[in-house]
Amino acid sequence: MAEIIRTENLQYAYPAEEGEEPLYALRGVDTAIEKGSFVVVLGHNGSGKSTFAKTLNAVLLPAGGRVYVEGMDTLDENLLLAVRRTVGMVFQNPDNQIVANVVEEDVAFAPENLGIPPEEIRRRVDDALAAVGMSEFVTHAPHLLSGGQKQRIAIAGVIAMEPECIVLDEATAMLDPVGRAEVLSTVHRLNREKGITVILITHHMNEAEEADRVLVMDDGKVVMDGPPQAVFTRVEELRSMGLTVPDTVDLMDRLRHHGVDVPLDTLSVEECADAIAAALQQN
Repeated sequence: MAEIIRTENLQYAYPAEEGEEPLYALRGVDTAIEKGSFVVVLGHNGSGKSTFAKTLNAVLLPAGGRVYVEGMDTLDENLLLAVRRTVGMVFQNPDNQIVANVVEEDVAFAPENLGIPPEEIRRRVDDALAAVGMSEFVTHAPHLLSGGQKQRIAIAGVIAMEPECIVLDEATAMLDPVGRAEVLSTVHRLNREKGITVILITHHMNEAEEADRVLVMDDGKVVMDGPPQAVFTRVEELRSMGLTVPDTVDLMDRLRHHGVDVPLDTLSVEECADAIAAALQQN
């Protein structure tokens, strides 16, 4: 499958106080993201995952190495607009991303700034709101919506730019479980039905269960990379980095420590229940 993003020895350092060494948040990240994939990036606070996210559409520029988006070098100023049209960003706090007093005006904001004709903007706004299940709120005031609904409006604003990839930087962190489920359902549907590449930065382990691929970051590096079933079997390594594992994996790990022969690569509740039933029948 073709790549949409590639990083080569990616490094990023935050400015230091006078007389102090620069603080490197990224220390040589080499990875490639395939078109149409759903990738989750996990890591504890300070692991570099949010810094990594911001380099993918040139919100931050590499201090060393390279980021390529559809072959475009993010360090090339002439390609900056094209990079940001290709990779859209959704951030943690939806209130910080909403700029208008009416939903449809907010979703239209970015296309208007791109100079897109009015009739095309109307189509994009309608399509984007339909894609996130918010068509009925077209004339509503964003401040009256729930957190999950606001975040879906923020996603619609990104979709209206028609990107090939959406990066969600801790976009569910401030939401309650209902709002989190709304946003996850939306991005999974966009990935599945429209083929949009999704990169989800999160610390909620359960959000990674349905991903195609999981990257785990620690100390500015990618230290694990694989399908979720494989990554989450490395329970002790994850815990040593201050991370948890999905609830089902945690349960299976506890059972194994009590001598019950169950696998660790069971992520769904149904798989977990089947594995426990099978283990009980053997005993």
